[in-house]
Amino acid sequence: MVSVAVAARDLPSGATLSPADLRTARLPAEAVPERAESDPARSAGQRLAGPLRRGEVVTDAALVGPGLLTGTLPGTTAVPVRMADPASLQLLAPGQLVDLVLSADAGGGGASASALASQVPVLWTSASQGAAAGGSWLGSAQDADGLLVVGATPEQSLRIAGASTRGKVFFVLVEAGAR
Repeated sequence: MVSVAVAARDLPSGATLSPADLRTARLPAEAVPERAESDPARSAGQRLAGPLRRGEVVTDAALVGPGLLTGTLPGTTAVPVRMADPASLQLLAPGQLVDLVLSADAGGGGASASALASQVPVLWTSASQGAAAGGSWLGSAQDADGLLVVGATPEQSLRIAGASTRGKVFFVLVEAGAR
């Protein structure tokens, strides 16, 4: 049996962990995920990259920071992009795949739309409960409004970075392998 840090209650994405949010549990060694945190105190003050259910083990991938890209393909970059419709981010959760589209015309119509990236995974969204409550890891909730962070290849990153200064950026939900 191995001691690990687990969520003491359901925790929203973006929450800053306090000692009361975590507890120690003992699990069989073969059931413990890679890079699981053993001491709840070491995770206190860190921010969650995604939601945790009561009893879920805290790992490096669950925390914002270098762990945000944990589990992605080598060379993947985390790219922030501001969405034209911030309310639409409520449809997203980390792990979902999206296509990103840039519309250069003022109306956001399709005549001048171009693809920025296809099937990129959502890493973080400002629509999480933590961000909505002013707990955004980027600073104020106002700074994070409409922000989406996706995992992208270096080539996709060049197209995505700064796209919102060239027009309106929208996403389309897609299924893995759908094409």
